[in-house]
Amino acid sequence: MIKTTNLTKKYGDMYAIRGINLDLEEGDLFGFIGPNGAGKTTTMRIIATLLTPTYGEAYVCGNSIYTEPKEIRRLVGYMPDFFGVYDDMTVIEYLEFFAAAYRIQGPARRKRCDEMLEVVDLDFKRDAYANTLSRGQTQRLGLARVLLHDPQVLLLDEPLSGLDPRARIEMRNLLRKLGELGKTIIVSSHILPELADICNKVGIINRGEMGFNDSIKELIQTVRPQTILHVEVSPKTRLSEAAKFLESSAMVESIADTHGVLEVTLLPGIEDYSPLASELVQAGFALKRFSEKETNLESAFMALTKGSGSKI
Repeated sequence: MIKTTNLTKKYGDMYAIRGINLDLEEGDLFGFIGPNGAGKTTTMRIIATLLTPTYGEAYVCGNSIYTEPKEIRRLVGYMPDFFGVYDDMTVIEYLEFFAAAYRIQGPARRKRCDEMLEVVDLDFKRDAYANTLSRGQTQRLGLARVLLHDPQVLLLDEPLSGLDPRARIEMRNLLRKLGELGKTIIVSSHILPELADICNKVGIINRGEMGFNDSIKELIQTVRPQTILHVEVSPKTRLSEAAKFLESSAMVESIADTHGVLEVTLLPGIEDYSPLASELVQAGFALKRFSEKETNLESAFMALTKGSGSKI
């Protein structure tokens, strides 16, 4: 659906992006992560045919950005971080204006606008003036606009930015729903843990270069190659005894007591640690907790962009 090869954009001697390679299939929900100025918006604008690269190639549904830009624009819905609304238009008038631009005519136009308002849960604001909407409602209106022509690909630049917690949850659920409908989506954001819940793939871009591009599972393994378990037993007086028991296991590399919870680091390459739980129970320990320590997307991002500082 989306493929880029060595995509590069220069301004004089400065690289906005350099050597960006993407390969996304139908239904992929790709989280594009990076600090301000890292190159996320530049990449998305090139894919949307709004910006010409210095060199490199990009395809959308097999169409080249150089030779078939009009076809790509029919297939893509692009929502920038900030966009204007017309002060003298109601929500439904705003959508009908853009539906007309997409050449949706007659009764089908009003029907399509009504459907999109329902999809983004904004039908109760259909007669309100567009400039009176909250930030979250404005973002949902923008998403309704880019969905009007039923694009196969969505490019959403910071759709979660500036939203309150409830609006972020609603937008996240909406993006997940769109992914389930088979849309191929690129979504950029600084709200890193939110992307972990909705994306099946993630790319980390830093200073114009892609430092990581794979599944979230692979990202976690890159940052933390070894599995770490949290183990808690009852009563707590048996904690040291449990630690000594685990130290004798062939799976365990090291153990640390963190405020009454054992942090057990397994040897590299061990993924199935279920026998450890069985062995603890068989040895007479009552388990209160036996779980894998989570590494969220935020810590992964900080590890992979270490040293960027305020230069980005």
